[in-house]
Amino acid sequence: MAEINPYLTFNGNCREAMQFYQSCLGGELTMQTVEESPMAKQWPVDAQKHVLHARLENESLVLLGSDMGGDQHLVTGNVISLALGCSSEEEINRFFKNLSEGGRVVHPLHRFFNGTIASLTDKYGLNWVLKF
Repeated sequence: MAEINPYLTFNGNCREAMQFYQSCLGGELTMQTVEESPMAKQWPVDAQKHVLHARLENESLVLLGSDMGGDQHLVTGNVISLALGCSSEEEINRFFKNLSEGGRVVHPLHRFFNGTIASLTDKYGLNWVLKF
């Protein structure tokens, strides 16, 4: 079954923000920096300490975050994406095709170190990150 969670993007202060949210909301916080990932060599030295992926989970609450905003200029309003966790290759392909129609593909479907991932902005201006 597919699942949607908010995905927050930060300008280098993801660790601090996610620790703050944990203090407010409770739960278990896990974080992986760029340098801890299998993709470390693909990123510049100044990005190595940035949080590649953070997950705060407390029962049914799941909040995701990252410092990896890419070339987007982050301003209030574009720092939240909807993270769509897909349950199959067929599902991610179908959702990606449907959501990107009339929108803008930021990163096409591609293999990532732990699955398939893509990102897009739909025709209504909402940001999506899809993962299987």
